[in-house]
Amino acid sequence: MTSKHITVGKVVKYAVLVLLFLFLACPLLWQISLAFKGPKDDMYAVPPYFWPRDPTVSNFSGVFRRLPIVGYALNTLVVAAINIVGNVISGTMAGYAIALLKFKGKRIVVGILFLSMLIPGETVMITQFLIIRSLNLQNNLIGVALPGIVSAMNILLFVNAFRAIPRDLIEAAEMDGASVWQRFTMICAPQVKGTMALVAIFSFMGSWNDFLWPLIVLTDDSHYTLTLGMSRLQGTFVSDPRLVAAGTVIALVPILIFFFVFQRYIFHGLEVGGVKE
Repeated sequence: MTSKHITVGKVVKYAVLVLLFLFLACPLLWQISLAFKGPKDDMYAVPPYFWPRDPTVSNFSGVFRRLPIVGYALNTLVVAAINIVGNVISGTMAGYAIALLKFKGKRIVVGILFLSMLIPGETVMITQFLIIRSLNLQNNLIGVALPGIVSAMNILLFVNAFRAIPRDLIEAAEMDGASVWQRFTMICAPQVKGTMALVAIFSFMGSWNDFLWPLIVLTDDSHYTLTLGMSRLQGTFVSDPRLVAAGTVIALVPILIFFFVFQRYIFHGLEVGGVKE
């Protein structure tokens, strides 16, 4: 009877997981299917069909002919690199200070971090734009990257990671005469590489997919990021859903590559925890 209940439970669990996968993956799979459909495929057929009947890769070459994809991608990589470096450095240093150092007003700082997460980003964009304009960083990639180099969520992730490090390890280094900076660089920071990789991926995905903020800051086409440049595929009077889908797939490929390259560092770091064997 028990094994029967266990079997039923597994069936229900996997059925729910499959339904969730289909719910989340179907829009992406449909975009990929649309990107490979040729001129003879009916995009508005009822019922719709998934497999292209006139498969082609000309949609992808069409995107490259219409847009300077390489230039847009390089601009986006610059913004993403600044965001990754900024979030990892600011997150580790702030997280270390909040988690392991004693100073007045620590609870107030944590409270401000939590409150900042409750404020929608759209409500402060006007203020951010005025600051960027006052710094003469409008229509500049640094102006696009600057507001995203510090994230409250990333700081709190590092706080939890540093708190997971055994106190005995830190106290032993302190008894050996290690300074605060030495304890940070030589003992604590190497123990949170998994969180660093996680923050790097989140920062990369956030900066790569961002559309609204670059749209506000950038005016020169040569400075456009990839997502902003892809909007040129869909005009007011001319729009080819196949090209738009192909552009979406092209923009997705770097994210997938970045994730698959660094995912092992994430899971390894989270499994190892605070103590290295």
